[in-house]
Amino acid sequence: MQNFDSLQTELLYYAFYFGGSVVMLVLFAIIYMAITPYDEIALIRKGSGAAALSFGGTIIGFSLPLAASAIYNTGFLPFVIWSVVAMLVQIAGYFVMVKVIGNVPEHIRLNNMAVGGLLGITGLVLGIINTGILS
Repeated sequence: MQNFDSLQTELLYYAFYFGGSVVMLVLFAIIYMAITPYDEIALIRKGSGAAALSFGGTIIGFSLPLAASAIYNTGFLPFVIWSVVAMLVQIAGYFVMVKVIGNVPEHIRLNNMAVGGLLGITGLVLGIINTGILS
């Protein structure tokens, strides 16, 4: 019976952290789409590879520290705090790249794959660094 109780507890923690991760991921996606001056989803629906690379790389980059936070934090509140920190890093990274590249909204609207790819890779790199720091 002890093993069954342990399994139930583990499944409960799994559901809690998985649900929390999905909520944080959706929240980040909503915030990210709100700060960018273009509609990623509409552009992706029209076949924009630049928007897909930019958004997809950033989402993957954000999910990495989420996973690390779930692994290395023993409480749900620290998990949430580090998830918010990871959000802020991703958002700051976007604004830095906007300054470095210049005219990013127009590049994305014109499906400039180089710019979309660089934004996505930046999000991914920031996520990798965040993950390393959390572990």
